[in-house]
Amino acid sequence: MSDAPSTSPAEHHRVAIIGAGFSGLGAAIRLIEAGERDLVVLERAADLGGCWRDNTYPGVQCDVQSVVYSFSFAPNPAWTREFPWGGEIHAYLQACADRFGLRPFLRLSTEVIDARWDDAAQRWRVETSRGTFTADLLVSGHGGLSAPARPRLKGLDGFRGPVFHSAEWRHDVSLAGKRVAVIGTGASAVQIVPSIQPEVAQLDVYQRTPPWILPRPDHAVGPLRRSLYRRLPFTQRLARALRFGTLETRVIGILTRPELMRFPEAAARRHLAAQIPDERLRAQLTPGYAMGCKRVLLSNDFYPALAQPNASVFTAPIREITETGIVTEDGEHRPADVIVLCTGFHVADHPMTRRLRRGDGATLAECSARNAPAYLGMNVAGFPNLFLLACGPHTALGHNSIIYMLEAQLDYLCAAVTELRRRDATSLCVRQDAAQQFTDEMQRRLRGTVWSSGCTSFYLDATGRNIALWPGFAFTYRRRTRRFDPDRYTWR
Repeated sequence: MSDAPSTSPAEHHRVAIIGAGFSGLGAAIRLIEAGERDLVVLERAADLGGCWRDNTYPGVQCDVQSVVYSFSFAPNPAWTREFPWGGEIHAYLQACADRFGLRPFLRLSTEVIDARWDDAAQRWRVETSRGTFTADLLVSGHGGLSAPARPRLKGLDGFRGPVFHSAEWRHDVSLAGKRVAVIGTGASAVQIVPSIQPEVAQLDVYQRTPPWILPRPDHAVGPLRRSLYRRLPFTQRLARALRFGTLETRVIGILTRPELMRFPEAAARRHLAAQIPDERLRAQLTPGYAMGCKRVLLSNDFYPALAQPNASVFTAPIREITETGIVTEDGEHRPADVIVLCTGFHVADHPMTRRLRRGDGATLAECSARNAPAYLGMNVAGFPNLFLLACGPHTALGHNSIIYMLEAQLDYLCAAVTELRRRDATSLCVRQDAAQQFTDEMQRRLRGTVWSSGCTSFYLDATGRNIALWPGFAFTYRRRTRRFDPDRYTWR
């Protein structure tokens, strides 16, 4: 995009928030509660909800228990399952928007095209598909799983049938009686495959790396428990605390006691052996890397679906896509009517990082490529008054609910805004040395963990560095963010 300023009049707000998923809505709620009423939430889609609005594929379900997958300040006693369906989560976010009066602050169908810090004016200038906005502070809650990644496969654009990503599901395309090719065996594939297998004529699953899969301990939440949560809210808070503590223990084997990982790995092997009696197929589905290096998945029906007569698994790399099917490197051509891409998302290289610019025009992506450090995963040196929520480096969790991490960041954001107001300052910018020290600490702590043990995953950037995960218990991140330290920032 051109660096020439827009000639259209700019609408100014104290705070501009990018995205209306958990992060954006949470930021709006907490800032309003802190007395900040002059804000706007910019959302590219025509509805709120983030990834839970976009992902509507068959079988979409959260892999974190419902009791911890909600805001602590807005518990939901109406969850119907231990692991909530995607539609339920979307409805929960809609209810939060109504409960906290967020609708007037939302600007839907407003995509952020470019955002640049204006050092002279001490504000952000945000160009959108619906005009120009300026803001004193910019909060980006664009989401780590909001930009679908399409594989670069020869001939993909020439395929005659429908091709769509799991996050862009074509509900107008019937799969009944069709030959369907699913590319990928990640988190969305293990839910989609068993959901569509009974209705398709042939299901071909193309696997690059098999995932470790554990049983999903899912069950319905009965009316008695829902009534208890509604009538006695402290019981749900207690259940949340107990579940959080249980999930926290999972990081021990990953970080400090790797020998403990042999227990869940043995459970995963038993799960595979019990559901896949065929030795050849079982060998195809057995991971060859340490458990935890990639995201561990939960499913009770993925393996049984692959064992059905109309399902096949292919592990040879894909050579090309023809007009009528898929050719693998071993020369086999398999006809297909529909191709479903379960190929993940742009995480480390999210498009929004190419749209956020510091004062000299350099993008966040360019600075990240030069290893620009980010303090607490929220503030990047050189980008004043910018806060990244649940999408910055070292803020993802491999063992617990990301909502907990997000709430720690929301507390920190509100503390920073309060300090700005107290100092009557126009901007804050994290010091380079403070951000570098934090980043160096993260990389040092990640070395030698199972997350950095040699497999490829979305945790890693193009250079192989793990830039996604927080290397510790979730509560230690909250402890780090509990107090805002003004000395780590420069002020104007």
